[in-house]
Amino acid sequence: MMMTEKIKVIAFDADDTLWDCQGYFEEVENHLYRLIAPYCEDPKKELFKTESGNMADLGYGCKAFTISILETAMRIAGNDLSVMQLDELLQDCKRLLHLPATPLPGVEETLKELRKRLCDTSESGSNFFTLHSSLFPKFVCFTKGELQDQENKLKRSGLLKYFDDVEITSDKTQREFLALCEHQGIHPSELLMIGNSLKSDCAPALAIGAWAIHIPFHVTWQLEHFEDIDHERLIKVDKISDILKYI
Repeated sequence: MMMTEKIKVIAFDADDTLWDCQGYFEEVENHLYRLIAPYCEDPKKELFKTESGNMADLGYGCKAFTISILETAMRIAGNDLSVMQLDELLQDCKRLLHLPATPLPGVEETLKELRKRLCDTSESGSNFFTLHSSLFPKFVCFTKGELQDQENKLKRSGLLKYFDDVEITSDKTQREFLALCEHQGIHPSELLMIGNSLKSDCAPALAIGAWAIHIPFHVTWQLEHFEDIDHERLIKVDKISDILKYI
């Protein structure tokens, strides 16, 4: 199927799409699991229970994660953990605020090539997506999490220069995607969302009538697990450079 609508905004997720994030979080999770393993049958299940319960109040990000990690440790192991053990866990969490945000393989090269193509493109083209060439398409980094943390990671990554706009939100549901379209002055059919999460990047975008490209990451946060999707407006690729076949 060929697309008839013109894409005016190409939105990219950040964590685990542009740089590795979950890998660092899993290191902290494994530290917690080692500490509480003697006191419960399934440490992973216990953390999931805590994070799920905190999500409505705390949302996403390092601070929310830190609270859930320490809360789980104290709930499961209680007084059996020393102050030193809890402090080591806390320091592991705080280091997440300074993770390197090194672009994943192929990310910067792909963004650079896309910018080059879109500067030279015309409204006629043979690729899957038809692109508007006057004021658009705009590159937008659309990611969820804590404002300061996400801004700092984007700066450290060196990728900020490739984006025309950055929108950081507390969640990614249909509501936030509709708000993105409103902020950018486009119809949902003029949005292409690119990201690693079927749950947060693809499903809500498709639900409002936008397009999506899914780029899987080798690890997935428990709260991001989602059933596979087949959809006429969804493209699945193996790595970020593959999106050049479609744009």
